[in-house]
Amino acid sequence: MKLLNSMMAGFVKVGQLTIIDADGNRHVHGPGGQPEATIRLTDKALYKTLFLNPELRAGEAYMDGTLICEGGGIRDLLEVFAYNRDGLRKHPLQKLLKGWLKKIRRYHQRNVASTSRKNVQHHYDLSNDFYRLFLDEDLQYSCAYWPSIDITLEQAQTAKKAHIAAKLNLKPGDRVLDIGCGWGGMAIYLAKTFGVSVVGVTLSDEQHAMGRQRVKDAGLEDKVDIRLQDYRDINDTFDAVVSVGMFEHVGIAHYQTYFSKIHELLTDDGCALVHSIGRKGGPGTTGAWIRKYIFPGGYSPALSETFAEIEKANLWVTDCEILRLHYAETLLEWDKRFQANRATVAEMFDEKFCRMWEFYLIVSEFSFRHGKHMNFQIQMSKTVNALPITRDYMMDA
Repeated sequence: MKLLNSMMAGFVKVGQLTIIDADGNRHVHGPGGQPEATIRLTDKALYKTLFLNPELRAGEAYMDGTLICEGGGIRDLLEVFAYNRDGLRKHPLQKLLKGWLKKIRRYHQRNVASTSRKNVQHHYDLSNDFYRLFLDEDLQYSCAYWPSIDITLEQAQTAKKAHIAAKLNLKPGDRVLDIGCGWGGMAIYLAKTFGVSVVGVTLSDEQHAMGRQRVKDAGLEDKVDIRLQDYRDINDTFDAVVSVGMFEHVGIAHYQTYFSKIHELLTDDGCALVHSIGRKGGPGTTGAWIRKYIFPGGYSPALSETFAEIEKANLWVTDCEILRLHYAETLLEWDKRFQANRATVAEMFDEKFCRMWEFYLIVSEFSFRHGKHMNFQIQMSKTVNALPITRDYMMDA
């Protein structure tokens, strides 16, 4: 425990973390107060592995039950981490590890077509019934828009669709491409609300099947086409391109391909809107636990590396909006609904899956509430005069 205690002494500067070791000894770190958590380690091997790679091994140990949260729950432990994460990452060993991971991050994000499909299936093909347990009725699996936090998740997700649609400057009869269309909710909304035709593409078999059925049920088969297709294989032009929660799966080595493809797909007077998780503070890496268990190949980019690639694609950035705490509120609501259905999830999968998923939802919420993550919406066009010169049209829409 000596090495682990030495790291924890420099880590916990706010609140208190109590560690009960495998022999029952208590080790208290931090000045006290809130946030506060107590954990029990049942395997002595954790003393070393948590010291070497705490961000990976803490999540794994919670999943396999060798790290037990006493009194409160995993939310308490992750809140202690959220308030003290900078102290942990300043530890010499962790700084060295982060630096090495940055050097090889392109390898982790090598999302060629075949790899992209496997990565998408890893997360999105779990079960449509599973996602119904915690998402809104329209199955919007991305950051909602909260003009007020006292509205429902359903209202916030509808507000998100309207907010994005307003930036697309749509006219009846326009052709729209939805890159990473999920279960088809955005495509159906645009077709119904604005009288446009939409092609949606996904790499998930489950999303594709349900999306097509939802289009059929809505009587929109002549307006909406949901395809099982990689966006890189599309050869057509569109008046608008929208991409919500998909850019995080592209990978830095493929940004030029992504934005160049958007340029190729747009008409001269069309526009594109990319809604993505981003990060404050410059380029970074995806956390080892998230990369291994939740989003293989995923990465949330800094604005600096995003804008650089847009410039290379010869696109105009015509608008950019930063949504800061909106995803924290979305994830909090997802976690509430997940916890309310936890027994059902355990029956569908197992207890280890439940612990993995709640760890993911809470650590993600805190990355927006206390960390450096946010969402950005970047609007782009091919030509300088493709859009009105004021934002009034967005408010009108």
